Amino acid sequence: MSVTSRRPIIQSLINSLLLLALYFVVPTDTSDSLWKLVLRVLLTLIGLVLAVVLILRQVSRQLDQTEVPLTGLLTALVAGVLFFAMADYLLAFHAPGEFVDLNTRVDALYFALSTLATVGFGDVHAQGQIARGLVIVQMLFNTVIIATGLSVLSKQVAARARERRGG
Repeated sequence: MSVTSRRPIIQSLINSLLLLALYFVVPTDTSDSLWKLVLRVLLTLIGLVLAVVLILRQVSRQLDQTEVPLTGLLTALVAGVLFFAMADYLLAFHAPGEFVDLNTRVDALYFALSTLATVGFGDVHAQGQIARGLVIVQMLFNTVIIATGLSVLSKQVAARARERRGG
């Protein structure tokens, strides 16, 4: 594998690690004022729309221009998963009782990934109505947006591997 063919892999890894670091350092304030809650909900909705648009844009780019690096799509997919991990964590942090055994950011990431993988071990689960609503949105997002992105990503990787082998 040449250095130029490794660059997108290295860039994707760096992007994913930076997003993961950002996930762990984003502050979560404990203020319960109504305007901060409304602002947080609004920002969450904007973040969700942004994640959907970003992933769909990257999918569209891959379908239109097969030579586009896969880095953007992979980064968008990681961002989508981390977005829901953060949303789960913030809900659990600010509304105790909505989730069972979701106490840390690692718990939230674990829950987001087990939901994405449809494993659902049951140790961390949504208990309150708001958490269940969030998980429904998360499952729909995973089923439609993430699955589409992963499908395009895997097809592009396979096509590029065939091209490198010569046929």
